[in-house]
Amino acid sequence: MEGLVGSQMTPITAHCKQLSSPFLPVFSTRFTKKFNLSLIGTSKSPKSLNLIAASIQPLEDAKLGPFDNTLPSKEVLELWRNANAVCFDVDSTVCLDEGIDELAEFCGAGKAVAEWTSRAMSGSVPFEEALAARLSLFNPSLSQVQDFLEKRPPRLSPGIEELVKMLRANNTTVYLISGGFRQMINPVASILGIPPENIYANQLLFGSSGEFVGFDTKEPTSRSGGKATAVQQIRKAHGYKALVMIGDGATDLEARKPGGADLFICYAGVQHREAVAAKADWVVFNFRDLINSFE
Repeated sequence: MEGLVGSQMTPITAHCKQLSSPFLPVFSTRFTKKFNLSLIGTSKSPKSLNLIAASIQPLEDAKLGPFDNTLPSKEVLELWRNANAVCFDVDSTVCLDEGIDELAEFCGAGKAVAEWTSRAMSGSVPFEEALAARLSLFNPSLSQVQDFLEKRPPRLSPGIEELVKMLRANNTTVYLISGGFRQMINPVASILGIPPENIYANQLLFGSSGEFVGFDTKEPTSRSGGKATAVQQIRKAHGYKALVMIGDGATDLEARKPGGADLFICYAGVQHREAVAAKADWVVFNFRDLINSFE
């Protein structure tokens, strides 16, 4: 999720570019130019969530981007293969959509939230202030959130299920770290087999009548720099020797710091944020590239 950072964002169009590499497929998809309080969770079975597969149509050959980090160095590849833990951003990474924008649209305030988000893209507004302002534009009730979860199942990015399954088979612990909301991330985690305790995200709060009253400000991801804080907490608690962060935005990139992530992989398969990609250790446009790197 990356709605509040002023880096340039390029909408994605796809084409196929032949690459020669021992760890990438022959054709790798490339792209060019996220009172009485009660908490709501979800008890939906993964089987009841109909996933909507993304369709990517190849276009004619086009130039590669200006980055030389689309092919990982030997050191980056070794660190990735030996990671003890991998932390994923959710919106525009694990999922194809930005959760809060989708919820706002469902509640009839999509345009207003999108316009406010556009103003917030300057990055001059602290995350917690911007989050509160966006929510105040539509104040989602408990019943609206439940209805949204029922009618709008998660749209997972192509290849993410297989990648998470492979990581778990390799005894790599997987986490979801998001500025979005647990109510909307719980179904995603359930599908991927990620336990609730491995979710770091915000929590919508509701009153005794189901009215929206705010969000839990104690969550680290409710504040600026929250993802980096969450990753540092994870590492300190478990003592991981090698930890990787995967996401699309600047707040994900921030997690690569001493005591946090050793490696940042920019997933640009949904949103290609050039300023973020330029600073990544590895840029991928398809989760298949990460899967094939283990072969």
